[in-house]
Amino acid sequence: MIGRLLAICIGASGAVFSSQLPEFSQQYRQRMGGAIDALKEVQVAFEQDAAQFSMSVSQALDHMKASADGFVQERAESVSTALQRLESLEEQREAMATSGSYGRIWTFVRSPDAQLSKATWSNFEPAVPVTVEGLTIAGLGFAGGLGVYWSLALGARGARARAKRKTGVTSRRAV
Repeated sequence: MIGRLLAICIGASGAVFSSQLPEFSQQYRQRMGGAIDALKEVQVAFEQDAAQFSMSVSQALDHMKASADGFVQERAESVSTALQRLESLEEQREAMATSGSYGRIWTFVRSPDAQLSKATWSNFEPAVPVTVEGLTIAGLGFAGGLGVYWSLALGARGARARAKRKTGVTSRRAV
C-alpha cells in the first residue's frame, strides 16, 4: 500500500513539474517579443549611423573592428553579438509561430536563449495545466515519475534478493 502511494506521489510530482513546461514556454515567448523589439531598436539605430557615413552594417562593423581605439573595437563586438542574437531570436520566433502547440515547446527545449531563459525563470509564475498540451505533458510527466519509481523499486527488490542469496537467508511468505 505504501509503495503504491509513493508511486502515485512521485508520478504526481513528475506531472506537476512537467506540466509547467508549456506555461514556461509561453512566458518565454512573451519575453522573446520584448527582447526582439529592444534588439531591433539597436539594429535600426546602428543602420542609421552607418548610413550617415555611407556604409553598410558590415562595413561599419569592419571599420570599428579595425579601429585602434579599444572601446570602438569592443562596441563593434557588442553590436555584432546583439545583431546575431536578434537573428537567432527572430528565427526561433518564426519556428514557434509556424509549429503547433507541441512544436513550440520542442522548439524552445531544443535551443533556448540563455539570457531569455534566465530572465523568464526569475519571474516565472506556475500555472495549472488547462490546455491540451499542458495536460498531455503532465500525463507524460506522471508516467515518467511512475517509471522512475518502478525502476527504483525493482532495483531495490533485486538488491535485497541478491543480499539474501549471499547470506543464504530465504524468506517465505505466509499464505
